[in-house]
Amino acid sequence: MSRAPLWRALAAFAVIATSLVLAFTMTPRLGLDLRGGTQLVFETRDSPTVKADSEATDRALDVLRRRADALGVVDPTLVRSGERRIIVELPGVLDPQQAADTIGKTAQLSFHAVKGVAEEGSEDAKDAVRDESGQLLKLGPSAISGDGVRDAGERSDPQQGPGWWVSVEFRDAGAWQKLTGEVACFPAGDPQRRLAIVLDNEIISSPQLDPSIACRAGIPGGGTDITGDFTLEEARELAVLIKGGALPVPLEMVEQRTVGPTLGSDAIEASAKAAVVGLILTTLFIVVIYRLVGLLAALALACYGLISYAALVAMGATLTLPGLAGFVLAIGMAVDANVLVFERAREEYAGAPKRGLRQALDRGFKNAWSAIADSNITTLIAAGLLFWLASGPVKGFGVTLGIGVLASLVSAMLITRVLTSLVIDRVSPRVSGLGSVGRVRTWLTRRDPQVMARRKLWLVLAGALTVVALAGLFARGLNFGVEFTGGRLVEFATSRPVAAETARQAVSSAGFPTAVVQASGEDVSVRASGLEIADVNRIQQALAEVGGDVTKSRDEFIGPSLGEELRRNALIALGVAIAAQLAYLAFRFRWTFGTAAVSALVVDVSVVIGLFAWLGKPIDGVFLAAMLTVVGYSVNDKVVVFDRVRELWAIHRKDPLAKSVNGAILQTMPRTINTGLGALFILMALAVFGGDTLRDFAIALVTGILVGTLSSSFVAGPLAITLDRFDRQPPPEPPQPRVRRAREGTGAVL
Repeated sequence: MSRAPLWRALAAFAVIATSLVLAFTMTPRLGLDLRGGTQLVFETRDSPTVKADSEATDRALDVLRRRADALGVVDPTLVRSGERRIIVELPGVLDPQQAADTIGKTAQLSFHAVKGVAEEGSEDAKDAVRDESGQLLKLGPSAISGDGVRDAGERSDPQQGPGWWVSVEFRDAGAWQKLTGEVACFPAGDPQRRLAIVLDNEIISSPQLDPSIACRAGIPGGGTDITGDFTLEEARELAVLIKGGALPVPLEMVEQRTVGPTLGSDAIEASAKAAVVGLILTTLFIVVIYRLVGLLAALALACYGLISYAALVAMGATLTLPGLAGFVLAIGMAVDANVLVFERAREEYAGAPKRGLRQALDRGFKNAWSAIADSNITTLIAAGLLFWLASGPVKGFGVTLGIGVLASLVSAMLITRVLTSLVIDRVSPRVSGLGSVGRVRTWLTRRDPQVMARRKLWLVLAGALTVVALAGLFARGLNFGVEFTGGRLVEFATSRPVAAETARQAVSSAGFPTAVVQASGEDVSVRASGLEIADVNRIQQALAEVGGDVTKSRDEFIGPSLGEELRRNALIALGVAIAAQLAYLAFRFRWTFGTAAVSALVVDVSVVIGLFAWLGKPIDGVFLAAMLTVVGYSVNDKVVVFDRVRELWAIHRKDPLAKSVNGAILQTMPRTINTGLGALFILMALAVFGGDTLRDFAIALVTGILVGTLSSSFVAGPLAITLDRFDRQPPPEPPQPRVRRAREGTGAVL
């Protein structure tokens, strides 16, 4: 007796137990779009003396980390991305101006002796620097740089009054004593008895030396206090800048995202609702269609969700809003493997009912494996491209989708198989759900429609649909988001509804007549290039006059260079995705099938892009995630069809290819309908509960799934038949029956 079922059961138990331990002992890491905060992306630039290479970027990263720690931010994240970029995540920091000014200040810090006051318009004024009061000061050479600061911090003493001051300690006490000793040689009140602390050619503090300090003696001990009318925030910011020291190279902020905590909690709640509703609907659907084995598959799907979540927290992956969408979507896609197995098992039982349910189920798992493996590999290609070529939150979607695909394999091919094997011999064929081929297959078998007889008509209709879709690109153009164009996108929440025209007039009156303004109820979004943070505050005040209390829920800034790079990467991602699918399909099948599938894929992509052009929907990173998912799902569907074509053509080698294609489409139609409906339940839940961003995501995927399903039958099939006349390869060889070798005798005679 085979021990395979026992080993499968032990493996399933180990996977579930490990997932339970990880899920309940580890805490997920939420992205800023879910917990609120600010993300800044800086890019290092060459200075006259230092090249911005990876080593200089690492040194700059250390400086930024000290500043973030000094700010008191809880759990800040700072990482280097590539050779020149630094990503800074500051949870709970909702003021991007404060974060950018304090964290990303170029901070070429230095201490100077003041050499006198320069007259306005004089020759000396050209090299002079204004102090805090606007007075022009002539400065001596830098005596101490930012690297010479050991520590700095804000201080207060209730016994001395309510004020705050900054305490500074230097690494080289001698250099500090020498500088203060020279300055102390001037009489009290003389402008030259001052020190200037210069940050990026701007004097941030110019304290007078106390009269008690003697000439040449200076301040011993390597420390001092900078006093003044500081508030706590002013003293802390000055201390952070002094303590942070000098950056080795200048920094330019190329991206900034700020998300309010309310928006993040709403996103988590919306995704949770979508997951629960989608899972319930999907469970009810597969139980109605497949009865007992459907119920067991639903239990396996619950385990799939547990395995996916445990894998994410174990990897330390950051859960983002697109990532949650990918997690919810993968529940629907995980149904596909179970549906493929059950449909093949139904076919096997209908063809040989005397063999019993167990053999039909075993053969169902065996025969479905080829299509399951091919379809999952194509989805993994899309997920991998998202991870390598995308950026920001979309990377999280790629990671989540990839983990979901692998977890679905474990769920369907291991857990579902173990559960169904335990009960399949104890129930009747009717109760099991495998005793009937289903109403759809019965109707198709009885009618036997010749779909491929009108293949030219289907190709003409597909071409017309593509032309109409692409006409939207010329008639309306694409509404690229700030991720691809650069600029700033700000979303506001108002206390009372504001009409779109009213919001546009308010933004125009604030001085931005060319800004793109959209309003929906109590939500207003403003998008424009060249918007600074101070401009955002003016727009917020203008909207407050027409919308009551206004709060900023999201603020995203993308530099023009980064926008161009993201747009280029998006095109590369789509191009590489299509090329990768073509190469894989040509390898697994034949070049005619691969070309037909990719041509149909181009139709799918064109229709989705054209729909977004006609509707004016934004083309952003989430849309890119949706498009690559459509690519994976569409090729997945075509792989299933062509896998069956190859099987039927090998059996009926003398018949025309059109007959095998027609038969494959009819035989896989139940699987296509059931899988599509399972995914649509999830997407409908995302559209209803997910807000504007996830609603657009769901629209793109619903369109892609519907068009992709139809194109598999009415575009890829006819094209494969048309291209076959140019293919000199013979039909595939029929499967050879396995011959069991007889055991040799022992020689004993009984």
